[in-house]
Amino acid sequence: MVLDEVHAIWSGKRGDLLSLALGRLQVFAPDMRRVALSATVDDPAMIAGWLRPGSPPPTGEGDREAVEGVTRAGPPHHASHGPLPPAGGEPVTIVRGDPGSPPVIDVLVSEGHVPWAGHTGQHAMPEVYQAIAEARLTLVFVNTRWQAEFVFQQLWSINNDNLPIALHHGSLAAEQRRKVEAAIARGELRAVVCTSTLDLGIDWGDVDLVIQLAAPKGASRLVQRIGRANHRLDEPSRALMVPASRFETLECQAAREAVAENAFDWEPVHVGTLDTLAQHVMGVACSEPFTVEALHAEVTGCGPYRDLSYEAFEEVVDFVATGGYALRTYDKFARIVRDRDGYWRVRTPQIAQRHRMNVGTIVTAATLSVRVAGGRGGALRTRVGGRKIGEAEEHYFEQMSPGDTFVFAGQVWAFQGISGLDALVTHATDRDPKIPSYGGSKFPLSTSLAVRVRAMIQDRDHWRVLPGDVQEWLELQDRRSLIPTADSLLIETFQRGDRHFMVCYPFEGRLAHTTLAMLLTRRLDRAGVGPLGFVCTDYSLAVWAIRPLGDLDFDDLFQPDMLGDDLEAWLEESFMMKRSFRDCALIAGLIERRQPGAEKTGRQVTFSTDLIHDVLRRHQPDHLLLRTARADAAAGLLDVARLGQLLTRIGGHIRAVALDRPSPFSVPVLVQIGRERVGGGAADMILEDSAEALIAEVMDEDPPQVGVA
Repeated sequence: MVLDEVHAIWSGKRGDLLSLALGRLQVFAPDMRRVALSATVDDPAMIAGWLRPGSPPPTGEGDREAVEGVTRAGPPHHASHGPLPPAGGEPVTIVRGDPGSPPVIDVLVSEGHVPWAGHTGQHAMPEVYQAIAEARLTLVFVNTRWQAEFVFQQLWSINNDNLPIALHHGSLAAEQRRKVEAAIARGELRAVVCTSTLDLGIDWGDVDLVIQLAAPKGASRLVQRIGRANHRLDEPSRALMVPASRFETLECQAAREAVAENAFDWEPVHVGTLDTLAQHVMGVACSEPFTVEALHAEVTGCGPYRDLSYEAFEEVVDFVATGGYALRTYDKFARIVRDRDGYWRVRTPQIAQRHRMNVGTIVTAATLSVRVAGGRGGALRTRVGGRKIGEAEEHYFEQMSPGDTFVFAGQVWAFQGISGLDALVTHATDRDPKIPSYGGSKFPLSTSLAVRVRAMIQDRDHWRVLPGDVQEWLELQDRRSLIPTADSLLIETFQRGDRHFMVCYPFEGRLAHTTLAMLLTRRLDRAGVGPLGFVCTDYSLAVWAIRPLGDLDFDDLFQPDMLGDDLEAWLEESFMMKRSFRDCALIAGLIERRQPGAEKTGRQVTFSTDLIHDVLRRHQPDHLLLRTARADAAAGLLDVARLGQLLTRIGGHIRAVALDRPSPFSVPVLVQIGRERVGGGAADMILEDSAEALIAEVMDEDPPQVGVA
């Protein structure tokens, strides 16, 4: 069994299901060997442990773990081994292949200038087009579907030579994507603007240049994309990175150095998810009867579930059999039964048929209709959705609380809550949205790349490798404020107009920053400073309020205990948990979307899962799926683990600076205020501050008043 590009699948629910399936196959084919291939594995031993069948061997010097393969940009990895008996058996063998010629990676500095802020790279389009014109075939990678559409249109607007340029991303119809891929194979195109849909497994020898437009967000992703160029061992891959801003220039340089050192992104230890295990248990029952003891032994021979206790496995089997304590009186949730000999089997052939129609772990994102709420006051359930003003992906609303204001369709609205598949809103009386910026589906900045960026910023000798205007920007930041150190948190406070700002620079990615900002505004509200809103980037976050923020006790404000009661209270109010629960319920088979001759709509699925969620919250708050949903939200939607590491790292190392104006570092996050992109979508709305005016304010030579705490 050969698993290609194993790094892209092993650490998620698809990897859990794959590992369980391999364990089942091993029962029927004991001599089956497993081989995994990857070019971007930071810790081969971790994936080797995931791949190894049977119980883990004793730890110690005797363990041999290695990875084998061939890569374009660094030592590849693929693990190869024979089956292991339950006691641990023979070790995994890891072999590293010849990395081939090192890649040639350049960073484009458009006309010697890098913008202070931005994320589209629009300023560099003429140079990007010229690079395309000079190459045989170029893949232009971007990080979001909206960026792909934007860049494609920008390139066509200056395509005076009528070069054949195509577009490829996940929102396009499969037929359209296949046409583009066929045109690439026939050599009919000069460039393709694409997202991660072309990251993996593409082998077109005619691709001689890869352009990464805007920062890659991770060294491993960059290596994968570079590997699409000159897919031959004896020729170097050629890549051009185009940073969209000065912070992105730091990130691009950090990624470039990571690739040169063959240092890939760190992977966290992954524990198998219980909703995925429930799906597997049901699948086994559809195949043949099983005993709990035998199946538990088989499951704990699979990497993600090695530490699963017998009691926890019994709970999963009981969930498949009854739905759990609070649902066992409902016959529809009873899917397997135990016979007199202690064997569990599927109840009816019809249940087995429906299970097979719903297998898988990929749950498509749903959209919500944004509607004006009817009625006045009262409970949300008594209010109805009236006029529809548009649609947006549900994760846009899941971090909002009732009363939060935001921009949509050019107007400011107050969020009231979710009813079915409607996001209910009312007109906001003020014109100052609390949540003015929406980041879309950008990749998060990887932890390992964030560490490199923080180290680069504090190392003045390292600045010499950066473009001249970026060096001047760093030096100006040093004069006007402070340069943050790798293990501290810089907090700047200043007044601008009638707003009081607090800008922080954790460099931990937009997801962790958004969670932190949500929790900070709750604490600031209790402190009576009147937080008005916040905005986040991958590098910083800004909170503004009606009262001064410089006199706060920042050590107390950033205590790790905010991940306790504050986090729980926020989750109680947010729509996030219901969304996470819906996904878990679909994967676990509690709700079946597809049935013979029919398929439930997204609205029907949401109604069903919301009702079950509320029942379990009242009658069985420790239900298996509620726990799984919370763990999923903490990891995938909130990045709680990374935020916890941040709060621990900065404890006692907060450097607060009181300024009389914004600092150079604050410009990229401040210019996001008043900009809104909805549904991956449309043009800028409500521009409050122009970047030029803000930069002029920062560059004013009058010496600022600085106070350091």
